[in-house]
Formats: sequence, C-alpha cells, structure tokens
Amino acid sequence: MKLGLEGKRALVLGASKGIGRGIAQGLADEGVRVAIASRNLNATKAAAGEIGSGTLAFPCDSAHADQIDALASDVQAQLGGVDILVLNSGGPPPGKAQGVSSDQWRASFDAMFVNLVRLADHLLPGMIEWKFGRIISVISSGVIQPIPNLAISNAIRPALVGWGKTLAAEVASHGVTVNAIAPGRISTDRLKQLDTANAQRTGRSMDEVEASAKAGIPAGRYGNVEEFAAMAVFLASERASFTTGSILRVDGGQISSH
Repeated sequence: MKLGLEGKRALVLGASKGIGRGIAQGLADEGVRVAIASRNLNATKAAAGEIGSGTLAFPCDSAHADQIDALASDVQAQLGGVDILVLNSGGPPPGKAQGVSSDQWRASFDAMFVNLVRLADHLLPGMIEWKFGRIISVISSGVIQPIPNLAISNAIRPALVGWGKTLAAEVASHGVTVNAIAPGRISTDRLKQLDTANAQRTGRSMDEVEASAKAGIPAGRYGNVEEFAAMAVFLASERASFTTGSILRVDGGQISSH
C-alpha cells in the first residue's frame, strides 16, 4: 500500500526510546523527514543517528513552556514546517488518587496537556495553510478503563482526548486530522517500570505480574513497539484522511468496551 508520506515533515515527542522512537523510525522508513525530541539530548542524538535518513534531534521537556516554544521555532526553521505532529509525553509516576499534592497535579497537567496543546497551536497554522496535517496523541488505555495505581494518568490524559475531538471538528475541512492511539501493554522501559512497581506493591515476583497481565490479554502476550508504530504511521498517511476525532486501541484485545 502506498501511504503517500514521502517528503512529509514530522515532529515526534518523547522519541529517544520506546513508543516515540518506534513511531519516528516507522515514519522515516516511509520517507518522512523526521525531527525528534526528548528531555535527554544525548539520548535523542543517539536515537536520531540510529533512525538515520537525516533525522534531526532537539532537546525538549514538555513540563516547560519556554522549551516548547523554542522547539516549535527551531523545528520550523530547519524543516520549513511540520505536517505530522506526534504528541507523546512521558508518563507520570504511579500512585493512588488520594494524597497527590496540588503542585504535582499542576506540574503533570502542564507537561501532559497544557504544553502539548501549546505546541500544536504553534504548528497548526502551517497545516491549515497547506491543507494537510496530522496530529496524533499517544494516550493510555486508562482513558477508556482506568488503570489501578495510575491515578494521575487516568485523570489527565482524557483532557487531551477531549481537546483532540473538539479540534478535529474545527480543522477537518482544512485537511487536518486529529486522532489518539491508546496503547495496551506494549514492551517498553515504561511498562517494565510499571510492572516493577506493581510487583513491589503486591509482593509478587515479576514473572507472576507478567503472567497475570498476559492472562488478561486475548492475544496472550505483550505487544511490541513496531506493532504500535504501524498504527501511527497509517494515521499519518494520505490513506487515513477520513479518520479523525478517533481513539484507536493497540492492545491485543485487552479492552473489550469501546
């Protein structure tokens, strides 16, 4: 299938490793000119070198608005604009809903919502002008079915979904789509961190935690980054031009509700 992505320009956040890194690689493989960003510039540069195809590396911590502004300016200067924006913020620390400080709520809300929207607002005018744009948010299955001990994520990521669905209706006539992808249990460092926290909290071994999790996935296994990235690449393509305002799940059938 021809995806029509050759020569497009993309910015992928959180792309030094894991899901973001996989999406960047998938886009580069389709001929997209890719810029990647993460908090760790050295790791981002290393990832860019591995992705190849002239991938550009930038530092950016989404917790800081000034870094978001600088990223938007620098990427537009070097790429001439962005056609595809992948909003992939780091996950907050695990924990219960009770006892989260107001400072933690505000910091997480800025990093996981306010500043991501700020970045999109910087880049949307170009997409509207060119009559092509793709905004893809990497969210969490917790927006559909809350995940125990991930209260901050369960509370904040739905805001990004509500914003995206509203924006999708506003910009659809300009050839811009806005979608979200909800990962299930995808094998990444983040998943290992969560499984480790679960094991410590429940007094079980890692093997027991993983076996229990896999038993709840009809596919019977964890997903891999390449499988998740393939969905993002499709949503970025010309072929997905009539798909907008949607949440797509990549979870091996784990969540059976809509």
